[in-house]
Amino acid sequence: MESGKKLSGTLVLAVFTATLGSLQYGYSLGVINAPQKVIERHYARSLGVLPQNFSRSLNSTEEAGSHPSVVMYWSLSVAIFSIGGVFSSFLVGFVGDLRGRVKGMLMVNVFAIAGGLLMGLARMGTPHLMVVSGRAVMGFYCGLSSGLVPMYIGEIAPMEYRGALGTLHQLAIVTGILISQVIGLDFLLGNDEMWPLLLGLSGAPAILQILLLPLCPESPRYLYIKMGKEEEARKCLKRFKGEYDPSKDIEEMKKEKEEAMKEAQVSIMKLVRSSVYRQQLLVAVVMHLSQQFSGINAIFYYSTTIFHNAGIAQPVYATIGVGVINTIFTMVSVVLVDRAGRRTLTLIGLGGMCCCAVTMSVGLIFQSTYAWMSYVSMSAIFLFVCFFETGPGPIPWFIVAELFSQGPRPAAIALAGFCNWTSNFIVGMFFPYVEALCGSYVFIIFAVILFGSTVFTYCRVPETKGKTFEEIAAEFHHRRHRPPPESNATTELEHLKSSTEA
Repeated sequence: MESGKKLSGTLVLAVFTATLGSLQYGYSLGVINAPQKVIERHYARSLGVLPQNFSRSLNSTEEAGSHPSVVMYWSLSVAIFSIGGVFSSFLVGFVGDLRGRVKGMLMVNVFAIAGGLLMGLARMGTPHLMVVSGRAVMGFYCGLSSGLVPMYIGEIAPMEYRGALGTLHQLAIVTGILISQVIGLDFLLGNDEMWPLLLGLSGAPAILQILLLPLCPESPRYLYIKMGKEEEARKCLKRFKGEYDPSKDIEEMKKEKEEAMKEAQVSIMKLVRSSVYRQQLLVAVVMHLSQQFSGINAIFYYSTTIFHNAGIAQPVYATIGVGVINTIFTMVSVVLVDRAGRRTLTLIGLGGMCCCAVTMSVGLIFQSTYAWMSYVSMSAIFLFVCFFETGPGPIPWFIVAELFSQGPRPAAIALAGFCNWTSNFIVGMFFPYVEALCGSYVFIIFAVILFGSTVFTYCRVPETKGKTFEEIAAEFHHRRHRPPPESNATTELEHLKSSTEA
């Protein structure tokens, strides 16, 4: 049985291949920011705002960027990515169940390649239309990928490594963001000649993933519970874990399948209406909402201004520094998540972010009075990112797969993904207006949201570390049906026993 506890080469390959989709998601999130001024000039030329032989001076760039048509198409280029994700997130369950998790990830890569080609060939057509179209298609792909990847990894990961492997989804996202920030520098690809290639590379990891996915086994849980193929599930378990007796894992899946067969197929509407899954769904949705409404994306929007006000000559490099810290602390989370636990790290992260948001607000409010307050704001930004990646960043993506059994899992991941993408769009679209209205007090809003999220996590989110899917479901069942006083002692003994075994 010991060999079943080791990380086999096949498991490592499968997780690496799956997270290539997450890498594309992160790259697509970050790639659009660095070449903004360059792309706006090409939009202006295409729209007739600037002549074909336009000047590349600062004045012409600012003039082009402020034209209403250019502003509209640029805003659409940024926002359409999230809109594509909102729509496709509802299809995650359908695609995952249609032909399996592996074939599902393989099929959706056609969108990644199509989106990359549209953007990469933008200068050969109408730049503003091709970039908007490419971003929409890429967003559609990323909405599917951001659901399929955690679903697959959550189902194939051994229980003792489930948290660490699940965190790799977020690590791949922040790595993609960092890569896009670095190669988007002016002297690399973020310039007038190379920007289409910079955007087109969004679809490059899809080619590698297409080559590697046929080498990856299907999810044993999908094969056994959804398709009833026990022998194939046993073979896949042995490929993932090496030569060992898979009877214990099969028995666990058998119990999960028996529970799933007691109910009809769980659609998104049934999931929303069902009282059986209400507590799990509330936890999943609130964790995804708190991830986006924490203000992490607003931090990236605002950081360049703060760094500029602090006297840094090249604020873009400071922003890349934030990206580096982002990546490093996601790695820290990979190490800690199966030791400290999901609930503990989420609480530490949300509480720390709340304190940082307050500190940042104080720094912004008194920045004009005391010059050194700019550095207080800068420090708060770096710490904010550190706390985010410790827990609230990576954990919501994979904990949904832990909270739900096989039956409702695809619908739950689709609904949580929809909430994540929608809140992402809301923050990205409306933060500039809220910031203009509230000024230096804008992060007080996020501090209040973070405080509420911390209280909710403390009161409602269970610890899932070291527990089987069945044990996690049983914990929510006990919460719904509080035992009478005379059975409390028995319940506590059973709980202690299951905790000891885990």
